[in-house]
This record gives sequence, structure tokens and C-alpha cells, in this order.
Amino acid sequence: MRAGLIIVGILLLGAGIWIMLGHGGYKQTDTLLQVGSAKITASHEKALPSWAGVAAIVVGGLLAVGGFIKR
Repeated sequence: MRAGLIIVGILLLGAGIWIMLGHGGYKQTDTLLQVGSAKITASHEKALPSWAGVAAIVVGGLLAVGGFIKR
């Protein structure tokens, strides 16, 4: 259990740092026009919000510390 907490905590810390550096993102596709079966779409690259990175860092740090301290 302790090793699991430490590993998940370290992974969340890494993901949070990755997001805070601006590398995390996702693609959103919008339909602009649809006539019958033909449609025109546009794809946009969206960045993950910085609060998600901060939350991942905080939770990851708490899990990693909890894994090290737990008796």
C-alpha cells in the first residue's frame, strides 16, 4: 500500500509539473456546418487550466508524503 501511494504521488507530481510548464492539452473539434451527411469541422488545441496542474502537484505531494510517513 505504501509503495502504491508513493508511486501514484510521484506520477501526479510529474503530471502537475508537466501541466504547469504548458505542455498539457487536448484537441476540441467543433462542427461549423452540416448539410446532409457532409460537414465542415474545425479543430482547436486547448491547454489544460493551470489550476489542474496545481491540484495535481498538491495531491501528489500529499500522497507521496503520506506514503513515506505512514506506519
